[in-house]
Amino acid sequence: MGIRIGVCGTGSFARAFIPLFQAHPAVDEVVLADLLPDRLAEQAAHFGVARTVDSLDALCDSDVDAIALFTQRHLHGPQTLQALAAGKHVYCAVPIANTEAEIRAIVQAVADTRLIYMTGETSYYYPATLYCRSRFRAGDFGRFVYGEGQYYHDMAHGFYEAYQHSGGAEWKRVAGIPPMHYPTHSVSMILSVTGAHVTHVSCLGFDDQHEDGVFRPGANLWDNPYSNQTALMRTSDGGMMRINEFRRVGWKGLASVQMSLFGTQGCYQEQANAQAWVTLADGPEDVTALLETRNLPVEKTAGVHEAVLQDYHMSVSQVHSVERLPREFAGLRNGHHGSHQFLADDFVKAVVTGSLPPNHVWAAARYCLPGLIAHQSSLQEGAMLPLPDLGDPPADWPLLDLDTKLQ
Repeated sequence: MGIRIGVCGTGSFARAFIPLFQAHPAVDEVVLADLLPDRLAEQAAHFGVARTVDSLDALCDSDVDAIALFTQRHLHGPQTLQALAAGKHVYCAVPIANTEAEIRAIVQAVADTRLIYMTGETSYYYPATLYCRSRFRAGDFGRFVYGEGQYYHDMAHGFYEAYQHSGGAEWKRVAGIPPMHYPTHSVSMILSVTGAHVTHVSCLGFDDQHEDGVFRPGANLWDNPYSNQTALMRTSDGGMMRINEFRRVGWKGLASVQMSLFGTQGCYQEQANAQAWVTLADGPEDVTALLETRNLPVEKTAGVHEAVLQDYHMSVSQVHSVERLPREFAGLRNGHHGSHQFLADDFVKAVVTGSLPPNHVWAAARYCLPGLIAHQSSLQEGAMLPLPDLGDPPADWPLLDLDTKLQ
């Protein structure tokens, strides 16, 4: 018998995952929940979903085994805690939460209940991350020296539409979220390669002067004046990281999330739309074609900016292990540089087997906490602040064998 998954929120991002959960051979039913009745009815009809409910509360009271949260990012913490308290496994779009206290509470709840929590970090399965992780494990980098992670996403590239769609008349209150409260795309690319965590951070912010007034004290829930933030971080392996989170920047490329990683023996460098591998003896070796993901035909969707829509229509690269995916996924959309199908499969396998997915709650904490503390540093003009670490998973909780086949 398969599992039942409730999808909370039926916006554009959720629509990329609903068909994957439906197609997975270990999922018997997908239930949809949304506060907007018209959108809920429309998406249920579109995907052929028989059962819907009108709220997260109703989903928690239902017989679903797991809940997938595709809601506003500042709501993830309390909604995750609510779902865990209801005895549901949780898949949650990033970030895990908006405060350190929420993150600590989620980690403790997972440790106490042994329910599966997985953060939907797309960068974990980006081709560059897969490539670097493989070479790092093989020793090709040597010791980690320095990494750069950046998320360059101007507000004009789809964020206005997304916030206006989900936030209503008060959309600016949530659109002004500190960029460093959404650091996981950048941070995870490096930490998931090296296996280290951040110990200290210093961060500076860019005072926004844009006429939209989104990033202003008093204009948003965080009194946040910064549209761009840059942080320098010390890692537990003695290395260094520089993280850029920019929401007001004149930049456009195929990948808004980028990474470069430097070791004592080898380096991976990424600039705009080109990638290279370099060593002490040889290089640069152009690996752009190896890591390329094709854009599939994109259907126009009302209210979704073209720059964002492209993220939901990508296939895989040559470094993706597609042979481990369910055969039922063949031909389905696979967005964000080939990551969606792997994330959906990870979560279902973890719930069915009881094993920890790679993006488990302890990893999610390490992806998000550096940004939260970085924002505090930026409010103190770059003060170097120590970072709490919530530790590793229990030794008796096995990690998921990603090659597991479920029938």
